[in-house]
Amino acid sequence: MVPKGVAIPGLEQLKKNRKLIRIWSFRHIYLFILPAIIWFLVFAYYPMYGILIAFKDYKFNLGILGSPWAGFKYFEQFLNDSSFYDVLRNTLSISALKLFFGFPAPLILALMLNGVMHKKFKRVFQTVSYLPHFVSWVVVVTLLQKILSPNVGLINDIRYQMGLDPIFFMGKPELFYPLVIISDIWKGIGWGSIIYLAALTNIDPHLYEAAEIDGAGRWSKLFKITLPCLTPTIAILLIFSLSGILNAGFDQIWLMQSPATLSVSEILDTYVLKTGLQQGQLAYSTAIGLFKSAISLVLIVAVNKISKRVSDVSLW
Repeated sequence: MVPKGVAIPGLEQLKKNRKLIRIWSFRHIYLFILPAIIWFLVFAYYPMYGILIAFKDYKFNLGILGSPWAGFKYFEQFLNDSSFYDVLRNTLSISALKLFFGFPAPLILALMLNGVMHKKFKRVFQTVSYLPHFVSWVVVVTLLQKILSPNVGLINDIRYQMGLDPIFFMGKPELFYPLVIISDIWKGIGWGSIIYLAALTNIDPHLYEAAEIDGAGRWSKLFKITLPCLTPTIAILLIFSLSGILNAGFDQIWLMQSPATLSVSEILDTYVLKTGLQQGQLAYSTAIGLFKSAISLVLIVAVNKISKRVSDVSLW
């Protein structure tokens, strides 16, 4: 028995050698994940070098390191910009609506599919619900435009046959949010239900059998067995959703945006694209992007901490 605090010659070297031996024994696994590590280093971490642009008066001829420092000049400029509150309001409004209506949709679909007893119908319906996920937003928005077109659209053709005037759905600001939410749910509901369906298969069937013996009905089993067992999965997905509340969906919004709906459709991502690439204000747009990333980081840490205290479920 070695007394506590007494140094043993060569102990640290022995621990180091054991660690190297352990790493070498798992070398095939490390080699397997090496491409993923390289991908993250090249495409996720190396571009972070460009964050410096947000703190500099960037000049093309001087480069990032050669450009003079500007401090927090562009952050202050964005916060004092007249469009700041409109852009932030639109971003939060769209994200909140997607969270409120879109987050429970995959869960509801998964619960409905889980209750279907006809296996062939269940597989066909699952496949059909997954397909929209693999359709790009370019195709989805084009379909919306064709269906809702005031001239040749299906909906307005029906209205015309009923003696009603056509409506320019895609150009009405009051209809922009409903169209965004409906198309987003349609595209993602099937794919989002996969996680819940996987979690449902892990629920012990003996719990349902015991509940049936006790006389529990379908709704009782849903609220007392199914949903409590799905709580960890729901909590993790909710943390991810809340942390990304400033991501309103660039592809969808950019394609659905029009001059008529600009007052309700200008979000942080589209604003960054316009100021950075179209107007050439790279430092200003980088500052906006960094501002958004910093808020998202604070949100995921805060939501994770709250979830850990309330439900004992967290990411770390």
